[in-house]
Amino acid sequence: MVNIVQSLRIAAGSIRSAKMRSILTTLGIVIGVAAVIANVSLGASFQQYFDEEIGSVGSNFIIINHMEPDLFHDNELELVENTPGIVIVSPIKQSLQKVTHLSTSRHLSVDGVSEDYETVANLKFEEGSFLNDQDKYVAVIGNDVAYKKFDRKVFTQNSIDITFKKDGGSEVTKRFKVKGILESPKTTMVQSPIAPDERIFIPISTLNEIQGEDDYGSFLAMASSMDTIQATSDDLDQKLGRHFGVPSKDMNDDDTKPYSIHNQGEILEKTDQMAGILGALLTSVALISLVVGSIGIMNIMLVTVTERTREIGILKSLGYTNLNVLLLFIGESVVLSVIGGLLGIGLGVLGAYGAQSLMALPHAFPVELIVIGFVVSVIVGLIAGVYPANKAARMNTVDALRSE
Repeated sequence: MVNIVQSLRIAAGSIRSAKMRSILTTLGIVIGVAAVIANVSLGASFQQYFDEEIGSVGSNFIIINHMEPDLFHDNELELVENTPGIVIVSPIKQSLQKVTHLSTSRHLSVDGVSEDYETVANLKFEEGSFLNDQDKYVAVIGNDVAYKKFDRKVFTQNSIDITFKKDGGSEVTKRFKVKGILESPKTTMVQSPIAPDERIFIPISTLNEIQGEDDYGSFLAMASSMDTIQATSDDLDQKLGRHFGVPSKDMNDDDTKPYSIHNQGEILEKTDQMAGILGALLTSVALISLVVGSIGIMNIMLVTVTERTREIGILKSLGYTNLNVLLLFIGESVVLSVIGGLLGIGLGVLGAYGAQSLMALPHAFPVELIVIGFVVSVIVGLIAGVYPANKAARMNTVDALRSE
């Protein structure tokens, strides 16, 4: 019976005696495992990032948009407010108007909202505060409006002139006092449907009064919980469908309804799908690297078997069976793969950490990933080493001893 410890010493001695060959053998595994660890970590990081960003742009929000003009009025607002699961609602009316500060004029988004918009849109302030329902000619401006749109910064208590276009083509200019400046949002890859940075908010009652209208463009509602937001959206959809006389058979066809409803849960689901596709793509590329690495191990192990033919003959003459020789070479392949796997795990974690830091992504390293990386490296070593080891084990002892 051959001593296992002795076999391991032979395998270790072979690795040490051919350092360059061993380095080249493990390099493919190092790169492959590192690529898998780094890419899967980046995929998890992107998913966490998208979830956090969508969560930061609003609180369980549901957006109800009109698909036809002059659709939403006070009756529809009351219907949305009285829907079970809806906590608060802000009507919204968007418009593009000429805004003047001192001597500079710009065409900017001027949105009429109610005081509840602050809560639903999760607004944060650099200066001042938001509108209330008693305000009339006051405005809250986005950070870009305050700092970048005019020649000089707009401060709270400054005045801005807004020129409104009315339906008949006439214009009217009103002066608004700036009540608040919104905090600058951090740079993000997620485009919020309610991003406020380049907008000016005024009371919706003031906007309608100036324009001689009484309708709303959309509603931004806050649901009581993310757990029930889809059920609340579906309930609201049914109520609005009945209210507008949408036939039951058309309720699942968004193109036939005069309104549309989207909620935070749907946006999260879509971003999760995007992150999943991105992660799968990155992992596929990494697995190709791993397969290439395993082929490299197999090729180099075949060369090793050829170079060590006489050594195999000597081992067999000393009592090594075919199984002993098989396990010796498989063991050598596995050892090289494990070393490459451990180095690959370390390199992959460092690479992912660097990439996440560079892209300002959250650091995400799934614990199971380390285990998978290690197991994969062992499996690769086993698979890549089987054919060369089997070739070594089946050598005839006499023919092997004759080899030079």
